Amino acid sequence: MTVFSAASPRSSRARAHVVPIVLGGAAALGAVALVAYLLWPTWGTGGASGPDRLPVSVGDTLFNLPTNAIRMKIQRHSGPQERIDLDFLYPSLEPPGAPKHVTADQVETTMQPIDRIFLSIAAHHDALAPEQRTATIYPRYLDQVATQPEDGLTMRMFRTETPYGSEDLYTAASPALTARCTRDASTPGMCLSERRVGGADLTFRFPRSWLSQWRGVAEAMEKLTAQLRGPKG
Repeated sequence: MTVFSAASPRSSRARAHVVPIVLGGAAALGAVALVAYLLWPTWGTGGASGPDRLPVSVGDTLFNLPTNAIRMKIQRHSGPQERIDLDFLYPSLEPPGAPKHVTADQVETTMQPIDRIFLSIAAHHDALAPEQRTATIYPRYLDQVATQPEDGLTMRMFRTETPYGSEDLYTAASPALTARCTRDASTPGMCLSERRVGGADLTFRFPRSWLSQWRGVAEAMEKLTAQLRGPKG
């Protein structure tokens, strides 16, 4: 009994020393875990997402462009650029989503319908304005006969021997529209419509078949022009 009673105080003292060590170790582990949690990267595997819109200057004219509408990754940065290429779904005018996967067989057997308006913005460097080209250059090459395939939309053919021999010129007053369009052949005809904004020329491209709803197309181009223009200085 004496042996047990003598050993009991020593065991109590040993336990008294171990308890603070264990508590201190637990506290240290907790602190390490907290620091690791606070410093651990929070981005996902896809990387941090960029801004929804980018301020871009073309020809010293500021535009505020949706990032997802910019077609080339190399152009997806803010600041001055000589040219930038975009596309927008029609009629929503929203930036397109990720491209659909199409196999080589599908490309050969299926003609994918065009569902978007393409837009290029480029510095014009004081070149002839689009409206001046329509008024002074195109008339030299146009056939004298004009037709009206749609209400309010006038079509004139370019003469065959001219530089625009495979194209037609469509014009309308309200809403305003001027478009030079290739004719349907092995590939569907496409239309080109230009306008000047400050130091930049905007060139829209869309399928010729959309001219059956030309008022909506003209209004869409006008709306995009207003939406993309940055704050005027």
